[in-house]
Amino acid sequence: MIPTMKIKIIVIALLLAINLGENIASGNELPELGDDSQTVLTPLEEKAIGEQILRQVASSDDVIEDSEITDYLQVLGERLIANTSNKQQKFKFFLLQDKTINAFAMPGGVIGVHTGLILATNSESELASVLGHEIGHVTQHHLARMLASQKYDIFKNIGGIALALLVARSNPQLAGGALTTATAIGVQSQLDYSREYESEADRIGLQLLDSGGFDVRGMPSFFKTLQRGTRFSEGSAPSFLRTHPLTTERIADITNRVEQISYRQVNDSIEFQYVRAKIQSENGLVQNAIDVFEQNIRDHVHINEEADHYGLGVAYVRKNSLNKAEEQVAWLNQNAPKHAMIENLKARLLVAENNPPKAEKQYEAGLKLFPDSRALIYGYVEHFVEIGQPDNAVSVLKEKQNLYPDDAKLYDLLAKSYTMKNKVLLSHQAQGEAYYRKYDLKHAIEQMELAVKANDGDFYQKSIVEARLQELRRMLSDEKKG
Repeated sequence: MIPTMKIKIIVIALLLAINLGENIASGNELPELGDDSQTVLTPLEEKAIGEQILRQVASSDDVIEDSEITDYLQVLGERLIANTSNKQQKFKFFLLQDKTINAFAMPGGVIGVHTGLILATNSESELASVLGHEIGHVTQHHLARMLASQKYDIFKNIGGIALALLVARSNPQLAGGALTTATAIGVQSQLDYSREYESEADRIGLQLLDSGGFDVRGMPSFFKTLQRGTRFSEGSAPSFLRTHPLTTERIADITNRVEQISYRQVNDSIEFQYVRAKIQSENGLVQNAIDVFEQNIRDHVHINEEADHYGLGVAYVRKNSLNKAEEQVAWLNQNAPKHAMIENLKARLLVAENNPPKAEKQYEAGLKLFPDSRALIYGYVEHFVEIGQPDNAVSVLKEKQNLYPDDAKLYDLLAKSYTMKNKVLLSHQAQGEAYYRKYDLKHAIEQMELAVKANDGDFYQKSIVEARLQELRRMLSDEKKG
């Protein structure tokens, strides 16, 4: 689970168990599917819980802040979401550093994915089938309906329920243990999806998979992956199965539905292969990753040859074997089509080699080819900050921020750059905007208050900051009233 949350987890889990004890004992049934009148959470409440979860995510040590991987998940998810009926529902995908096979959906369209899931899937369609299934849970408000069965109105703190849900969904084994400590055995099972909910999410996920242009056989194929996981001891079974019970009926139902859909051969995207290679390169013992990639290349046993060379290059940079990393980059230059992840690897290598002039040229060249690559934008700005050129950093940020207006990291970098320039007002203003995008209104207001008190800044800048401070205070007041 997420280390920085552990103390809060135990406290909230205890409260959760105590408050729900009576409801568990009464054996309340889940509301009927599709009965909106039984959904206690309003859309605004679901949105509020989702934002609280994202606030916890933003401060978690186990959430991977890798824009190349998270952007890939978001694009993959959006390809599925494009075919949902509710166009108003927004989705946010994030990646957890966890080797277990798991993914989980939360109110407000927040979907977490474990690194172990991406490595366990054998094709992009398998991964898409899991995301489609989780999207189905969101669009059908399954968690909201389960909270309805637990009489959600006893909860007075949206943040508390958000954190408790995040714990339970991301690591059900730990959450179950914490709740058992509170002598409330069975609470965790109340958060597990019913067979009806699982079947409904399967059906929706399969529809999204088909309409999104993926291979629908990816869903039953992933079921087989999960079944292989159950061959281990019960404690080692895939975490996905702890909250998503897999039955023979589910497998049979999806298999029958897949057989009625016309066969479509779908190749994996190169992004899927590069993302899997990057995760494999940056997790566990680096030498193990190197050995696997080198053997694949030596024995010509490839799912994708370019991905093996890319993964090996990433691993060599991680190990600081820079000459060997150069060999892989040279191979990619010669044999692989241009790609933003390769351009970023080239730049990272030059930074590791402490060659600022060449690194700057590489970032510039990479952004000309892929102007919307967040990884290249981040790297370019961080490069200027590192070599003490904040003016250049600010220039790049001002040019690129319109591409990602809700990106908190870009504002963090802007605040850091302004601090280097001794621009106090602008630094606090940027930091406040960063906190706002992390769903942290309290600290956003604190930073805007400091910006107002700053001695620098012209009349126009002060006016903007004062107006923004009033707006944030109104938001916080409305949040407390809600």
